[in-house]
Amino acid sequence: MIAIDPDTRALLDRFGFDEARLTAAAAALAAGGPAVDNAVRGAVTAPAEGDVVALPAPGSAARAALHARGAAAIRAGQVGVVYLAGGMATRFGGVVKAVVPVVGDRTFLDLKLADAARVAADHATTVPVWLLTSYATHARLEEDLAARAADPRTPIACVPQFVSLRLTPAGALFREPDGALSPYAPGHGDLSFALRRAGVLDRFRAAGGRYLHMSNVDNLAATLDPAIIGAHLASGAAITAEVVAKDPGDRGGAPARVDGVPQILEAFRFPRGFDQDAIPVFNTNTFVLDVDAIDRDFPLTYFHVAKQVDGATAIQYERLVGELTAFLPTHFALVPRTGVDGRFQPVKDPPELEARRAEIEAILRARGVIA
Repeated sequence: MIAIDPDTRALLDRFGFDEARLTAAAAALAAGGPAVDNAVRGAVTAPAEGDVVALPAPGSAARAALHARGAAAIRAGQVGVVYLAGGMATRFGGVVKAVVPVVGDRTFLDLKLADAARVAADHATTVPVWLLTSYATHARLEEDLAARAADPRTPIACVPQFVSLRLTPAGALFREPDGALSPYAPGHGDLSFALRRAGVLDRFRAAGGRYLHMSNVDNLAATLDPAIIGAHLASGAAITAEVVAKDPGDRGGAPARVDGVPQILEAFRFPRGFDQDAIPVFNTNTFVLDVDAIDRDFPLTYFHVAKQVDGATAIQYERLVGELTAFLPTHFALVPRTGVDGRFQPVKDPPELEARRAEIEAILRARGVIA
């Protein structure tokens, strides 16, 4: 057993610490194993023709048909939403991003919940909401929810992802300048595992739920659109991943084929020398997930990440939700990036919020999320 002080141990136990995995990682580092290579194994090629399918244009008969199919699933109570609101709460000066004001005094979370409530009201149904939190955001978000008037159309709950401890490159426990151990959230790849651990998938399925629409809390353009749900149903796939056209200089996860299997690969996983510009789209981290399909353990990779913490190198291991696409049949939906039909307006820090605020407001107003 690793020597951990009682306060840190209590935190780790509350948020699902995997001590055996950390012990094994520490031993591997201490043994001076081979240089870490996060690149995927296998033959990597660009997506084949037909792997990426454009969402039909607004106003078209094809779009209307998808909208109708998705609306029927929503009315039947088959659709819920998950907002990723975890991480380490560092990019907005230590303030939890979900509670940062975006439009007037309305926060990211306010606007996400307004979208879910709008869809629930439009379809005379219930759209349950789950927030995937981290140890760094969980208490603040539970406090926020407790202060809200309950809306029976959008019952909401927090589901914490897991926690681990940073290591030194030599495999010792990393310590902050004050000597304290250094916890971290190991990534949104915890999603399906955390939902299972909390009993969410069982309860949702028992109530008739079948599909979860997942998006980052900071991407307000990724609204719950019946047409996206309809496109997922029409595809017959277990996952739908929204992708957008790349802008010059963009780097991020993208659809590719690995040994012939279409999946999302993060930029750092492509083999050295692979021309990522040959793939003209990239992943927005917005997915539709079949509840039955994700209700099992997946051998997701824990990626080796070296971070600078107060000037010292810390090693942590993270997993990513997009890797589910390596194990489940996936439909890649090409959606508009900008404009009132756009679905990708991520906000990573205050300057990006200022730059995107006007377009975010225009999108939300056009969709009836705000007046």
